[in-house]
Amino acid sequence: MKRSVTAALLCALGIALSACSWLNPNYDARKDWQAADWYRAAKEELDNGNWLSAVKLYGELEAKFPFGRYAQQAQLDTAYAYYKEGDTAQAIAALDRFTKAYPNHQNLDYALYLKALANFKEDLGPIATAIARQDLADRDPKAARESFEMFKELVNRYPDSRYAEDSRARMDILVDSLARHELHVARYYMQRGAWLSAVNRSQDILVRFPTSPMRRDALEIMVESYDRMGMPELRDDARRVLAKNYPTDPMVDPGRNRGSWWKFW
Repeated sequence: MKRSVTAALLCALGIALSACSWLNPNYDARKDWQAADWYRAAKEELDNGNWLSAVKLYGELEAKFPFGRYAQQAQLDTAYAYYKEGDTAQAIAALDRFTKAYPNHQNLDYALYLKALANFKEDLGPIATAIARQDLADRDPKAARESFEMFKELVNRYPDSRYAEDSRARMDILVDSLARHELHVARYYMQRGAWLSAVNRSQDILVRFPTSPMRRDALEIMVESYDRMGMPELRDDARRVLAKNYPTDPMVDPGRNRGSWWKFW
């Protein structure tokens, strides 16, 4: 008998609670939500591509439950939502906040990876086309340099991370793009007869990007520029390095006149 009464009371209580929203149109069921409930709702919005809606819900979660694993994951998911929305500044700010608050977090490799992607500003995938590389080279190199350093940090700190392989591939893209940018600048100086500046830019390519295919072009610029400046010894030194690495290059033969080849670039 007691069990029946208890069950009846519980049932009545459940009906009363469920009827609250019907009896009171201002009743908000979310006021009783726990951290897991807020996270579940935010994650659903994220999975559906509703980036800003997800950000709002993650913000509610952090405000109500600022500690614990759900709040930590909310910061990472917020950064991802901003990244997908195209707001890279907010994504980076969220990631900076996360890495500062949790410098030893188990998902720090993901935070570094996402921050590098935000600076990368192109979801090119592991392998980029030549056109994509060229487009990156034409941009302001500041973000590319920052992105490269972040990918490098990730690879060095977490060589076995699930994001390491893609980070290495993107580093190759960035190295090529940064070297191309320096080459563009060197050719710009050549076109204006600023031979010393052209040499300096070319030397930067050789020192900073020793594996880049742009090394050959850089050496050619150095040979031409030193010759124009009347520095035969330095010109011949550059030519010897060019001959050693690229023996079939036309500029290896000092008697062959290529003309102002750099004016066509």
